[in-house]
Amino acid sequence: MVVLTSSVEAARVRVAIPSTTHEVLAFSTSRDKGYYRDEGLEVELILMSAPIASRALLSGDVEVATVGGAGLPPVLNGAPLRFVFTTYNRPMFWLFGKSEIPGVKELKGKKVGVSGIGSGPDSLLREALRRNGLEEGRDVTVLSLGVMPTIYSGLQSGVVDAAMLSPPFTFRAEENGFRELIAFTKQDLVELQGSILLRDAFLQADSVTVEKFIRATYKGFLYIKRNHAGTLPILGRYLQVKEDLAAKAYDQVVLPAMTQDGTLNAEMQKRAVEHVLKRLDVKDPPSSSRIFDFSIARKVATDVQMKSWKPGP
Repeated sequence: MVVLTSSVEAARVRVAIPSTTHEVLAFSTSRDKGYYRDEGLEVELILMSAPIASRALLSGDVEVATVGGAGLPPVLNGAPLRFVFTTYNRPMFWLFGKSEIPGVKELKGKKVGVSGIGSGPDSLLREALRRNGLEEGRDVTVLSLGVMPTIYSGLQSGVVDAAMLSPPFTFRAEENGFRELIAFTKQDLVELQGSILLRDAFLQADSVTVEKFIRATYKGFLYIKRNHAGTLPILGRYLQVKEDLAAKAYDQVVLPAMTQDGTLNAEMQKRAVEHVLKRLDVKDPPSSSRIFDFSIARKVATDVQMKSWKPGP
């Protein structure tokens, strides 16, 4: 519930985030730089796995979930949720396996770790397995391991034979001799990450607070895009890596995966849902307008551009 008690008190917005990595960099940057505070918002970032975040949003325990792929299954199955912004439109995940596993086809009979069944990485993995003649559940056992540190620990300890990882755990996997099986950044797939997913009821009842939240997040988004020097220490702090690895993540992963202005055109919207539709076998999917509403994000981007706003140091 958003609390609006007076014109001088901040509106409280609880935000579920699936990680403390580059996936939610726009949100953490907006918080740390005071952009939410400037809009009169008190924003609380709450860490929980992506599938749990979607459920927390549906139950009203949070106002916003920053999930991407994990938010699509409930929306496609009719949940009253909508995507109104997205930081990224390319998947920033890698599939790493034990050194003795030469390729994806050799995962048959093996176990693979993901954050949660139905999450974005899980959907990507299913599509990759399908393209290699394998099926999740029948040929490959997929285990829900929660947040990224736990997933990587599962790979290290041998609980799983392979895992869906994102930086900085990809760097650690390379250093420790695990084999890169797929770089999803190089695949022809559209994957939402760092998105703003919220309930239709919140959007309709308090569009003013929603616009303020999107505007502040968009400023954090622009800070990342336009302030390389300022972003690196922030990224390094959240990834818990030195600045040289933060620069590598920024140049090779973060910047190339970012959308132009937090929105997707009609074709990208269609591609974002197609592989999830295949997995869910939805016969009568909702229209794109029931899944996405980027009208406020486009208005915010235009307003910020007209005011010639520039990110500070």
